[in-house]
Amino acid sequence: MARYLESKCKLCRREGIKLFLKSDRCYKEKCAIDKRACLPGQHGHNKPKISNYGILFREKQKLRRYHGLLEKQFYNYFQEASRKKGSTGKNLLELLERRLDNVVYRLGFALTRDQARQSVTHGHIMVNNHKVTIASYIVKKNDVISVTEKSRKKDQFINSVKFSQRVKLPLWLEVNTEKLEGKILSIPAREDVSLPVQEKLITELYS
Repeated sequence: MARYLESKCKLCRREGIKLFLKSDRCYKEKCAIDKRACLPGQHGHNKPKISNYGILFREKQKLRRYHGLLEKQFYNYFQEASRKKGSTGKNLLELLERRLDNVVYRLGFALTRDQARQSVTHGHIMVNNHKVTIASYIVKKNDVISVTEKSRKKDQFINSVKFSQRVKLPLWLEVNTEKLEGKILSIPAREDVSLPVQEKLITELYS
Protein backbone atom coordinates (compact mmCIF):
# COMPACT_ATOMS: atom_id res chain seq x y z
CA MET A 1 0.00 0.00 0.00
CA ALA A 2 1.25 3.49 -0.88
CA ARG A 3 2.40 5.61 2.03
CA TYR A 4 3.22 9.29 2.41
CA LEU A 5 6.81 9.43 3.68
CA GLU A 6 7.51 13.18 3.73
CA SER A 7 6.85 15.61 6.58
CA LYS A 8 3.19 15.56 7.61
CA CYS A 9 3.43 19.22 8.55
CA LYS A 10 3.77 19.98 4.84
CA LEU A 11 0.28 18.62 4.31
CA CYS A 12 -1.16 21.03 6.88
CA ARG A 13 0.71 23.95 5.34
CA ARG A 14 -0.42 22.97 1.85
CA GLU A 15 -4.06 22.94 2.90
CA GLY A 16 -3.65 26.01 5.10
CA ILE A 17 -5.31 24.38 8.10
CA LYS A 18 -4.43 22.11 11.01
CA LEU A 19 -5.17 18.51 10.10
CA PHE A 20 -3.97 17.22 13.50
CA LEU A 21 -1.63 14.61 12.03
CA LYS A 22 1.05 14.83 14.75
CA SER A 23 -0.82 14.57 18.07
CA ASP A 24 0.38 16.99 20.77
CA ARG A 25 2.69 18.92 18.41
CA CYS A 26 -0.40 20.38 16.73
CA TYR A 27 -1.42 21.97 20.04
CA LYS A 28 1.97 23.57 20.76
CA GLU A 29 3.85 26.59 19.42
CA LYS A 30 5.98 24.21 17.35
CA CYS A 31 3.04 23.60 15.02
CA ALA A 32 4.07 24.38 11.44
CA ILE A 33 0.89 26.34 10.75
CA ASP A 34 1.69 28.71 13.63
CA LYS A 35 5.38 29.05 12.73
CA ARG A 36 5.14 29.12 8.92
CA ALA A 37 1.68 29.71 7.54
CA CYS A 38 2.94 29.83 3.95
CA LEU A 39 2.83 27.01 1.40
CA PRO A 40 5.70 24.48 1.45
CA GLY A 41 8.53 24.88 -1.06
CA GLN A 42 10.92 27.67 -2.02
CA HIS A 43 8.14 29.68 -3.68
CA GLY A 44 5.69 29.13 -0.86
CA HIS A 45 5.54 32.81 0.09
CA ASN A 46 4.03 33.66 -3.28
CA LYS A 47 0.25 33.57 -3.48
CA PRO A 48 -0.71 31.80 -6.72
CA LYS A 49 -4.06 32.40 -8.35
CA ILE A 50 -6.40 29.48 -7.82
CA SER A 51 -8.86 28.43 -10.50
CA ASN A 52 -12.41 27.28 -9.73
CA TYR A 53 -11.29 23.70 -10.23
CA GLY A 54 -8.37 24.30 -7.87
CA ILE A 55 -10.74 25.43 -5.12
CA LEU A 56 -12.81 22.26 -5.48
CA PHE A 57 -9.70 20.08 -5.63
CA ARG A 58 -8.16 21.58 -2.50
CA GLU A 59 -11.37 20.99 -0.54
CA LYS A 60 -11.30 17.32 -1.52
CA GLN A 61 -7.61 17.01 -0.65
CA LYS A 62 -8.21 18.59 2.74
CA LEU A 63 -10.79 15.98 3.73
CA ARG A 64 -8.88 13.08 2.17
CA ARG A 65 -5.65 13.93 4.00
CA TYR A 66 -7.51 14.57 7.25
CA HIS A 67 -8.59 10.92 7.25
CA GLY A 68 -5.36 9.60 5.71
CA LEU A 69 -6.97 7.94 2.69
CA LEU A 70 -5.66 7.16 -0.77
CA GLU A 71 -7.42 8.69 -3.76
CA LYS A 72 -9.12 5.45 -4.79
CA GLN A 73 -10.32 4.77 -1.25
CA PHE A 74 -11.77 8.27 -0.97
CA TYR A 75 -13.53 8.01 -4.33
CA ASN A 76 -15.06 4.68 -3.33
CA TYR A 77 -16.53 6.34 -0.22
CA PHE A 78 -17.96 9.09 -2.41
CA GLN A 79 -19.54 6.51 -4.69
CA GLU A 80 -21.09 4.74 -1.70
CA ALA A 81 -22.35 8.05 -0.30
CA SER A 82 -23.96 8.95 -3.63
CA ARG A 83 -25.96 5.71 -3.60
CA LYS A 84 -27.50 6.48 -0.21
CA LYS A 85 -30.58 8.64 0.29
CA GLY A 86 -30.07 12.27 1.25
CA SER A 87 -27.23 14.71 0.68
CA THR A 88 -24.18 13.02 -0.86
CA GLY A 89 -21.80 15.38 0.95
CA LYS A 90 -23.30 14.72 4.37
CA ASN A 91 -23.40 10.99 3.68
CA LEU A 92 -19.70 11.12 2.81
CA LEU A 93 -18.79 12.86 6.06
CA GLU A 94 -20.90 10.39 8.03
CA LEU A 95 -19.20 7.37 6.45
CA LEU A 96 -15.73 8.75 7.12
CA GLU A 97 -16.60 9.54 10.75
CA ARG A 98 -17.90 6.01 11.27
CA ARG A 99 -14.66 4.34 10.19
CA LEU A 100 -13.28 2.26 13.05
CA ASP A 101 -9.86 3.93 13.01
CA ASN A 102 -11.51 7.36 13.24
CA VAL A 103 -13.73 6.22 16.13
CA VAL A 104 -10.72 4.83 18.01
CA TYR A 105 -9.01 8.20 17.56
CA ARG A 106 -12.13 10.15 18.61
CA LEU A 107 -12.50 8.04 21.76
CA GLY A 108 -8.96 8.98 22.76
CA PHE A 109 -7.43 5.52 22.40
CA ALA A 110 -4.83 6.84 19.94
CA LEU A 111 -2.90 10.09 19.52
CA THR A 112 -3.42 10.22 15.75
CA ARG A 113 -5.53 8.47 13.13
CA ASP A 114 -2.39 6.76 11.85
CA GLN A 115 -1.76 5.31 15.30
CA ALA A 116 -5.42 4.32 15.56
CA ARG A 117 -5.21 2.54 12.20
CA GLN A 118 -2.13 0.67 13.36
CA SER A 119 -3.80 -0.32 16.64
CA VAL A 120 -6.73 -1.80 14.73
CA THR A 121 -4.64 -3.74 12.19
CA HIS A 122 -2.40 -5.11 14.98
CA GLY A 123 -5.40 -6.59 16.78
CA HIS A 124 -5.63 -4.29 19.82
CA ILE A 125 -9.25 -3.21 19.22
CA MET A 126 -12.53 -5.06 19.69
CA VAL A 127 -16.06 -4.27 18.51
CA ASN A 128 -18.81 -5.84 20.62
CA ASN A 129 -16.19 -8.12 22.25
CA HIS A 130 -14.98 -9.42 18.87
CA LYS A 131 -11.52 -8.51 17.59
CA VAL A 132 -11.65 -6.43 14.38
CA THR A 133 -8.51 -5.82 12.34
CA ILE A 134 -10.06 -3.83 9.48
CA ALA A 135 -9.51 -0.08 9.93
CA SER A 136 -12.25 0.77 7.42
CA TYR A 137 -14.89 -1.17 9.36
CA ILE A 138 -18.03 0.98 9.63
CA VAL A 139 -19.42 1.11 13.16
CA LYS A 140 -23.15 1.18 13.92
CA LYS A 141 -25.31 2.68 16.66
CA ASN A 142 -24.91 0.94 20.04
CA ASP A 143 -21.63 -0.73 19.01
CA VAL A 144 -19.14 -1.02 21.89
CA ILE A 145 -15.51 -0.28 21.01
CA SER A 146 -12.85 -1.45 23.47
CA VAL A 147 -9.15 -2.17 23.82
CA THR A 148 -8.27 -5.84 24.33
CA GLU A 149 -7.48 -6.81 27.91
CA LYS A 150 -3.87 -7.70 27.06
CA SER A 151 -3.26 -4.30 25.47
CA ARG A 152 -4.77 -2.03 28.15
CA LYS A 153 -1.50 -1.72 30.06
CA LYS A 154 0.51 -0.67 27.02
CA ASP A 155 2.06 2.80 27.27
CA GLN A 156 0.58 3.96 23.97
CA PHE A 157 -2.99 3.59 25.29
CA ILE A 158 -2.20 5.03 28.72
CA ASN A 159 -0.54 8.09 27.17
CA SER A 160 -3.33 8.48 24.61
CA VAL A 161 -6.04 8.54 27.27
CA LYS A 162 -4.15 11.15 29.29
CA PHE A 163 -3.74 13.35 26.22
CA SER A 164 -7.37 12.91 25.11
CA GLN A 165 -8.60 14.75 28.20
CA ARG A 166 -7.57 17.99 26.45
CA VAL A 167 -9.87 17.26 23.51
CA LYS A 168 -13.66 17.48 23.64
CA LEU A 169 -15.44 14.18 23.07
CA PRO A 170 -18.09 14.27 20.28
CA LEU A 171 -21.69 14.04 21.48
CA TRP A 172 -22.32 10.86 19.49
CA LEU A 173 -19.73 8.94 21.53
CA GLU A 174 -19.46 7.82 25.14
CA VAL A 175 -16.24 6.65 26.74
CA ASN A 176 -15.11 4.95 29.93
CA THR A 177 -11.40 5.80 30.28
CA GLU A 178 -10.84 3.33 33.14
CA LYS A 179 -12.07 0.34 31.13
CA LEU A 180 -10.80 1.78 27.82
CA GLU A 181 -14.24 1.25 26.38
CA GLY A 182 -16.51 3.44 24.29
CA LYS A 183 -20.03 3.27 22.89
CA ILE A 184 -21.65 4.65 19.74
CA LEU A 185 -24.64 6.60 21.05
CA SER A 186 -25.90 7.74 17.66
CA ILE A 187 -24.97 8.18 14.02
CA PRO A 188 -22.74 11.30 13.69
CA ALA A 189 -24.47 14.42 12.39
CA ARG A 190 -23.00 17.15 10.18
CA GLU A 191 -22.22 19.40 13.16
CA ASP A 192 -20.14 16.62 14.72
CA VAL A 193 -17.47 17.03 12.02
CA SER A 194 -14.87 19.37 13.53
CA LEU A 195 -12.93 19.98 10.32
CA PRO A 196 -14.19 23.13 8.52
CA VAL A 197 -14.90 21.55 5.15
CA GLN A 198 -17.45 22.45 2.48
CA GLU A 199 -18.74 19.07 1.38
CA LYS A 200 -20.82 20.61 -1.43
CA LEU A 201 -17.60 21.57 -3.22
CA ILE A 202 -16.42 17.94 -3.12
CA THR A 203 -19.73 16.80 -4.57
CA GLU A 204 -19.40 19.42 -7.30
CA LEU A 205 -15.85 18.26 -8.08
CA TYR A 206 -16.85 14.64 -8.66
CA SER A 207 -19.98 15.68 -10.55
